[in-house]
Amino acid sequence: MDTLIDTAEEALLLSTPVMDAEGIMQLLLRFLFNFLVVGVIIHFFYYPKSRRRDYYFTFSLVCVCVFFLIMLMGSVKLKIGFALGIFAIFGIIRYRTESVPIREMTYLFMIISISVINALSVQISFAELFVTNAIFILVTWILESEKWLKYTSCKLILYDKIELITPDKYEELMADLIRRTGLPICKIEVGHIDFLRDAAYIKVYYDADGQETNSIDTLTRLPREGE
Repeated sequence: MDTLIDTAEEALLLSTPVMDAEGIMQLLLRFLFNFLVVGVIIHFFYYPKSRRRDYYFTFSLVCVCVFFLIMLMGSVKLKIGFALGIFAIFGIIRYRTESVPIREMTYLFMIISISVINALSVQISFAELFVTNAIFILVTWILESEKWLKYTSCKLILYDKIELITPDKYEELMADLIRRTGLPICKIEVGHIDFLRDAAYIKVYYDADGQETNSIDTLTRLPREGE
């Protein structure tokens, strides 16, 4: 039995071509195309607002890793099941040092999707592949554009004037928060109320003037001890 296995392994090794020029050319063309599409999305849509070099680095390397992993393993006939498994693994990533904001997770989700599509779509024409990637870019541009959607930021405030949180004093509460924060607040939500400390958690929404996103805007609650 061991002899048969050794013979099969040797036959497989000998049958592997030393160089496949056509395969290398197709691999490089698909990689450059995929990296160009992902690079456009990261550099022109994500980075101008976030200015997060760490996520720029992460997205770029995830793009490279997923593409080559799916492209080179596609010949093992794992196909879509393997692709979905890899997709699920990356989809449940959670960094212990920092909570990943929803915007970054969305871009990671999209970049993995694009890389998987470009790596597995060997049976469709380049025209269909180009249209698919162009739709990704177009939709991202539309959703990130300030002309179509206005960005609203939010912050969590520990508020001390608990007497103003009642519904009949909403206007006074709004005026006090605008005066003390200097923000153009458009909406207020009152959350947890602590009568022992005369304080309440208030979430305020305001229209941001600049295009850059602030990582503190994603904070919806204060971290507990040990987190």
